[in-house]
Amino acid sequence: MRIGPVVTKSPNIHPAVAPARAVLFDFDFTLADSSEGIVACMNHALGRLGLPPAPAHAIRRTIGLDLGTALGILAGEEWRPREDEFLEHFVRKADEVMVASTTFLPGAAHVLRTLHDAGYRVGIVTTKYRHRVEDALERDGLRAFVDVIVGADDVPRPKPAPDGLMRAADLLGIPIPQCIFVGDSAVDAMAARALGVAFVAVLSGTTDEEVFTRYPVRVVLGGVAEVVN
Repeated sequence: MRIGPVVTKSPNIHPAVAPARAVLFDFDFTLADSSEGIVACMNHALGRLGLPPAPAHAIRRTIGLDLGTALGILAGEEWRPREDEFLEHFVRKADEVMVASTTFLPGAAHVLRTLHDAGYRVGIVTTKYRHRVEDALERDGLRAFVDVIVGADDVPRPKPAPDGLMRAADLLGIPIPQCIFVGDSAVDAMAARALGVAFVAVLSGTTDEEVFTRYPVRVVLGGVAEVVN
């Protein structure tokens, strides 16, 4: 495993994050909001299965889960045998609308730039396909500030399994104890706990603060902008 660069500590980095050498982020509701596109894709795929559309608020609560789990929640577990068909319809619609409907949350761009410029290694671990995250970063001129992106298509098991976090740390060449993971959901917290990665929760998603008391959390922030003071 190669040795990562020495971090130049910055007083602007939140003290819960500053000791790390690598900062890994979830994507949806942590760095960005693509919920409009996800709602459109989910309801398109449900419709192609002959199902009625799901309420937007219900779909938003499944963001961050793998699509098979989301289908089971929205339509019932009896529909899981048609998961591959659901995924195919979702992906085709996502190819049309997902990147265009993705916007970075306030402060996200500044956080990525600041961490990068301070010498931290920066990664994204998501249940999205990697190329969608890459395209959104490229569109907004942010790709150079992210060292590695691990998507659902890069690992055998999605979060809450720790596979994505493990792969990101390995690609960065940073030991697990020197990484920190920032996410907005219980799924993110479970993945961090499974690998023993320090976890910072943000409240920019659909998960209430009380939920995070069930997991080892270094700090709960209002949003990703607070990673940099």
